[in-house]
Amino acid sequence: MAELDHEYHGDMTAALVAIGLTEDAVTQAKATFYRLPYIKLDPNKVFAEAVKYIPEEAAKQYKFIPIAFSDGVLSIGVTEPENMEAMNALQFISVKLGVPFKIFLISPSDLAKVMEGYKAATTQNEGDKEVNELNSELELANKPDAPIIGTAGAKNFLKTDGPVKQEEKIVEDAPIIKIVAIIIDHAVEGGASDIHIENNGKAVNVRYRVDGTLHTTLVLPLSSFDGIIARIKILAKLRLDEKRKPQDGSFSTTVDGRKIEFRTSTFPAYYGEKVVLRILDSEHGVKGLDDIDMAPEDLAMIKESLRRPYGLILISGPTGSGKSTTLYSMLGQVDREGSNVVSLEDPVEYQIPGVTQSQVMPEIGYTFASGLRSILRQDPNIIMVGEIRDKETAELAIQAALTGHMVLSTIHTNSAIGIIPRLVDMGIDPYLIAPTLVLAIAQRLVHGVHESSRHQVPMDEATKEFIAKEFADYPADKFAELKLPTDTMYEVRPSSEAPSGLKGREAVFEMFTVDRELQQIILKSPTEPEIYKAVRARGMLTMKEDALRKALEGKVPMQEVFGL
Repeated sequence: MAELDHEYHGDMTAALVAIGLTEDAVTQAKATFYRLPYIKLDPNKVFAEAVKYIPEEAAKQYKFIPIAFSDGVLSIGVTEPENMEAMNALQFISVKLGVPFKIFLISPSDLAKVMEGYKAATTQNEGDKEVNELNSELELANKPDAPIIGTAGAKNFLKTDGPVKQEEKIVEDAPIIKIVAIIIDHAVEGGASDIHIENNGKAVNVRYRVDGTLHTTLVLPLSSFDGIIARIKILAKLRLDEKRKPQDGSFSTTVDGRKIEFRTSTFPAYYGEKVVLRILDSEHGVKGLDDIDMAPEDLAMIKESLRRPYGLILISGPTGSGKSTTLYSMLGQVDREGSNVVSLEDPVEYQIPGVTQSQVMPEIGYTFASGLRSILRQDPNIIMVGEIRDKETAELAIQAALTGHMVLSTIHTNSAIGIIPRLVDMGIDPYLIAPTLVLAIAQRLVHGVHESSRHQVPMDEATKEFIAKEFADYPADKFAELKLPTDTMYEVRPSSEAPSGLKGREAVFEMFTVDRELQQIILKSPTEPEIYKAVRARGMLTMKEDALRKALEGKVPMQEVFGL
């Protein structure tokens, strides 16, 4: 018996057959144990297109073959369902080709007989570009020193800047490398803004945020979770052994000639760390002011404020509302050749030519406040501060504005009107706010409408009543200048090009400048009702009204208006 164990070590099926059991009986027992359907193959039926799904070398190494392709699902015959390396390779092939699969258990002898037909199939398909590419990638993946590569369009992003530490080798497994490459490549190609990778206890969900909405795109086996998380941590230069607290990092790649940045965030959760990747496309992310769809009067207001030699411009809005994009657009508008333009950011999202950009690092004491003090010794003309979070930063920003600098920053409030009371709540004296605040802006992002889904219809009575109620306190002469439609409106209908009817996102704004009248209000009674009364009389539109105007133009769905 010892000789038998030695001879058949690692192959239980062969060992059991050697002592008298039939191969079919053993395979059926394994199928019951692994809860997989068992199928008896006809070795004469070998698909000529088999190598399009499972190349010959992969089939030999991992011992699985394609059985059938029906209703968009690939049926796979496996002999070793316990082989996790084989399952990872199969998962990679599935993700690479975008084909879901079902697993069946087959006997080793059936696999051996079917493999005899692979050479003819390989010869028949050897000119197939897709086959050759997949064979090439899997061949590289099978080598112990496999280079770090991705799929088409993302072959450079997996190169790290520094040497790989010894402990990082635990995730340098080719299928995991390829899976991470595909996850990121598909996100970039699909126009996603974020990638969410989550363990729900049963599987690994990969969700893409496209046009502001998350969609589950891939569902991966739990066995791949640790490798995927570790791989991303290596790219972002995060600690592999730290799983108890959040970490932040970043990495970059060049795709189709443009640089793509990935901001990485890990967060400890019940079933394991959740990873979110923010995709920052330098080509698509930075827009000129004229390219942002805002009302002509709002655009003129911003440009006029930027021509001021000094002052404070603040933008408010929740996380992900496009504040940074608007700030970058403003920086693109200023004279960066004749002025010293410096920014403090957390982190630097897009690189702007002609701007000295610095990333704060609170963990070493380099904060917005300390950085702002240093900037003032650099003889700046224009300063961008990523966010005003506390009294110290607010005081320094206002002092900089008072001493002849133009300062741009963001602040968290619910509206443009709330910016002034927020500064007061931080402990800033009204007499400092009045002479320095030049422009206050609030913005949100809403869904846009695809052109093919935009249909003009008669305006219903409910919409007419809503418009009348919304603009009840708006100056009549200013309302006439808006020239809102009174008889027609747009509704969104699904189309073949856009099943949801939606495409992209639109920014909606509210903003006002600080004139002498408003300065007096800030000095005497800086409350939201008083500020609102003053700016409303001058014709300020709220974000809801800006969205309503764009909805009546067919740019955003009407239901987006009611959500503001």
